[in-house]
Amino acid sequence: MAEQIKKIPGKKPRPIEGHIPAAQALRNVVDRVYGAAWDAKKRGELVGWSSSKFPIELAKAFGLHAVYPENHAATTAAKKDGLRLCQAAEDMGYDNDICGYARISLAYAAGEPTDSRKMPQPDFVLCCNNICNMMTKWYENIARMHNIPMIMIDIPFQNTVDVPEEKVDYLMGQFEYAIHQLEKLTGKKFDEKKFEEACQIANRTAAAWLKACSYMAYEPSPLSGFDLFNHMADIVAARCEIDAAEGFELLAAEYEQSVREGTSTWEYPEEHRILFEGIPCWPGLRQLFEPLKQNGVNVTAVVYAPAFGFQYTTVREMAAAYCKAPCSVCIEDGVEWRETMAKENGVSGALVNYNRSCKPWSGAMPEIERRWREDLDIPVVHFDGDQADERNFSQEQYKTRVQGLVEIMNERKADRMAKGEEVYTNFENTKETDWSKTTI
Repeated sequence: MAEQIKKIPGKKPRPIEGHIPAAQALRNVVDRVYGAAWDAKKRGELVGWSSSKFPIELAKAFGLHAVYPENHAATTAAKKDGLRLCQAAEDMGYDNDICGYARISLAYAAGEPTDSRKMPQPDFVLCCNNICNMMTKWYENIARMHNIPMIMIDIPFQNTVDVPEEKVDYLMGQFEYAIHQLEKLTGKKFDEKKFEEACQIANRTAAAWLKACSYMAYEPSPLSGFDLFNHMADIVAARCEIDAAEGFELLAAEYEQSVREGTSTWEYPEEHRILFEGIPCWPGLRQLFEPLKQNGVNVTAVVYAPAFGFQYTTVREMAAAYCKAPCSVCIEDGVEWRETMAKENGVSGALVNYNRSCKPWSGAMPEIERRWREDLDIPVVHFDGDQADERNFSQEQYKTRVQGLVEIMNERKADRMAKGEEVYTNFENTKETDWSKTTI
């Protein structure tokens, strides 16, 4: 490996004057959300567990508190306690071939303790299968363990680029039934004003989040995609919270300031810019980052982060927006999102996590990779990983794959610079496609 790249002096960004750092503000948001759920539980109020892309605006109309098993599992894995809970779930009879998040969550629901972030046990569950179909059985098992109601929104796989009106009709009927279930659960009537307020905040939060994500397009970038991974808890667990919207607005302002001042959270030379595909391996986040840092490879495009930022103006648009998730859209949509992002953010390679815990995501990747190579003319390498179960990630394999990608990118960069060509992909030097349009 080449000599390790050193930090650029004076590159470290500063907070906006008069404000705490955005990262600290956003950490406080998640702590408050979970703290509020615990306080509600102590007061005898109902607290639910929600899947990450359930239309939580419906529950907010009833003033309900919800916490998020996916976020909890990711935090548990990042704090190195995920493997123990995965094994506990396996001891209960759950196969180790199912999602690591699910195994951690099922073990926790069954009473397995953890020293990482704690969340109150559920009085109801909110489930939506737009993330993946396994969510249904996962949440059914939690509901069965606790003998509690499960409120389900079924979102069929999106076979077409556009969401058809009949699918929106189907979802609108489910929204109405979910509201009926929530009314029965809480003994309250649906509060239209609270619902509208939740929608307004959700849209404000999404707009600020997408704006923050968009700063990766600058060359050099004022951030690394790994920074966005650190903020995923907020966009998942606090989308309808005003302090999350304010935190992301502060984050975007920090990135804007960094562009003006020439600073960045990525404090190294930007020798290469790449797209990182998939959910990161939370137990090995540092192991993912270090080989990239050592080679001056900045991640300037990630699919996972902006996928949680979506906006709408009407309830029907809201229903359609919830149909768009990385694992629930057709291959054309999947390619469009990624290729457009690559062109907007200027990358010269891609690194793909073949995530054992997320088979719906990884299953489409061989075809998506083929499209990238053909349309974007970039090298693509992949590694075997897992979002939660560290047994499925080999650090040495990952290092080898990163080094191979760097060697190819070095050769291509030298060749293109010698010819006076643009190094990174953009809308002019790559194959034009029907979906070559901006996303943010």
